Amino acid sequence: MNSQKTDINEVIYESAQEERNNKYNDYVDENTPKVSWMMNLCKAFLVGGIICVLGQALISLYMYLGLDKETAALYNTLSLILLSVLLTGMNIYPKIANFAGAGTLVPITGFANSVAAPAIEFKKEGWVFGVGCKIFTIAGPVILYGVVTSWLLGLIYWIGKWLGWF
Repeated sequence: MNSQKTDINEVIYESAQEERNNKYNDYVDENTPKVSWMMNLCKAFLVGGIICVLGQALISLYMYLGLDKETAALYNTLSLILLSVLLTGMNIYPKIANFAGAGTLVPITGFANSVAAPAIEFKKEGWVFGVGCKIFTIAGPVILYGVVTSWLLGLIYWIGKWLGWF
């Protein structure tokens, strides 16, 4: 008799738990924004392309002003970094990033944003413990893993050259 009560209680408990899980899943489905991956792809492509076109336009402008191609490319890099930091400081770059997603991760502008944003956010904590300590919270891991990956790939290439694979 006790075992029948226990079995009934377990069935009731499992049924209630299943109903709760179904209600929760329905709630999540209702409140999760519907995202079109194709629309996200198009927005990322558009904004990333605009950033690249801006970069090419700056190179052309600097070459028109008399700089050689290599120097123009260096000035272009500096200009894109400056523009990205200024837009981050004016809270415009995060809005562009929210719209375009990965399209704003074009290496120069995305990296500049990832360094400037924490510096601006933690400035109120002071120059040493705010800006100084927090400036590389996002960019630091990127630098670390980039250096480690480059080192490992270089090691693989060196061993491959030594063994005659390459």
